[in-house]
Amino acid sequence: MSASVSAPRVGVWLIGARGSVATTVVAGCAALTAGLNPPTGLVTETPAFADSGLPALASLVFGGHDTVDCPLPKRAEALAAGGVLPPGLPKAVEAELTAADREIRPGGPGPGDTRGEEELIATFAADIDDFVRRHGLARAVVVNVASTEPAATGTALPPSSLYAAAALRAGCPYVNFTPSTGLHHPALAAPAAMSGLPYAGRDGKTGQTLLRSVLGPMFAQRALAVRAWSGTNLLGGGDGAALADPDAAAAKNAGKERVLADTLGTVPEGEVHIDDVPVLGDWKTAWDHIAFDGFLGARMILQTTWQGCDSALAAPLILDLARLTARAHERGLTGPLYELGFYFKDPVGEGPAALGEQYAALAGFAERLRESSGGGTDEEPGEER
Repeated sequence: MSASVSAPRVGVWLIGARGSVATTVVAGCAALTAGLNPPTGLVTETPAFADSGLPALASLVFGGHDTVDCPLPKRAEALAAGGVLPPGLPKAVEAELTAADREIRPGGPGPGDTRGEEELIATFAADIDDFVRRHGLARAVVVNVASTEPAATGTALPPSSLYAAAALRAGCPYVNFTPSTGLHHPALAAPAAMSGLPYAGRDGKTGQTLLRSVLGPMFAQRALAVRAWSGTNLLGGGDGAALADPDAAAAKNAGKERVLADTLGTVPEGEVHIDDVPVLGDWKTAWDHIAFDGFLGARMILQTTWQGCDSALAAPLILDLARLTARAHERGLTGPLYELGFYFKDPVGEGPAALGEQYAALAGFAERLRESSGGGTDEEPGEER
C-alpha cells in the first residue's frame, strides 16, 4: 500500500519519545518494514488508502524530545517482558531503536529549569530543524504522545504548548494525540492560523471512547432514551500515574463527555472514574454502565467491558496520523484537518462525531489525496482549505 521506498524521507518527531507509545511506534514501524509482522490496526495500510501518495513506512525517520533518559532498546525490552511487544522483537529491531534513540533530545522544562518560554521554544525548534537538516528530510511531523497534563490556566504556556509552538516555528505539521492543551492555548491561535501548516488532534480515541462513538449514535438512531452513562478506567504505566492527578483526569474526561454530547445531543447522568493501578502496566480495563429507556418506558441496561493494551492500540494510529498529515502538508493543505476526527475524542475543526461518519470523511480524504497523487487535482498545490 505504501509508496516507493526510494521516495523522500519524512521525519516523525515524537514528544514523549521514550514512553511506551513512542517505543511501540518505532519498534512497530521497524517490524512492519522488515516484514516481521502484518500491519494489523494500521488503517492507512487498508485498500481504501492505496495509491493516496502517503509516505512509505520505510521512509519514516524517528526522533523527538523527552525528559527521561531510559534508552529505547531498554524500554522495548521492558515492554516485551510485559507482553506489549512480541518476544524477540526488541532484539530484531535493536538497530532501528538505537538509531531513533540517538535522535532524542532533552525536553523541558524540568525541575530547576530557569529557561523562559522563548528560550525553550527556540531550543526545541532548533532541535527539530537540526533533525530535518541532518537527515535531508522532505518534511517532519511533530506528534505529541507525552503523558496528560492538567488543563492550562492563565497566560503561561504549559509544556505541550511550548512544543506545539516549536513545531510551528520549525515549519512542521503538528498532531496532538493527548488531551493536553497543545495548540489549543489562546496564545497560539494566531500563530497557528498564520503558519500555513496543517494540524490535527486532540486526544487519541483508542478504547472506551472509541466504543462510545459507536454506541452513542446507535441509541440516538434507534430513538432510545439514554438516562445515565457511567464508566470506570483501571490502568497503570505512565498514563495511570499522570491521570492520578485529578486535574489531568478532568482534562482526559472532557473528551469522553464531548463524544456523548455530540452523538446523543445531551450529556446523560454519570461520570467516568480513572484509577491508577500500577501493577497493570500498559494494560487497561474500561467498564461502561448505560441505563436507557425503551418502548413504553421499559428500563434496560447495557454493560460493556474493554480490555486492551494502550500502546498497541495507539501506535498504529500514530503511524496513520503521521503519514496522513505529512501528505496533507505535501499537498499544501493548511489549518485543522477535520477529516482526521476519526482518530480523536476531541477533534479540531467542524466534523461529524459518530465513528461511521468520521470514517466516511477519512475515506473521502484518502480519495482526495489519491486524485492529487495521480496527476489530476481538485485544487492547486498550496491552496488553502
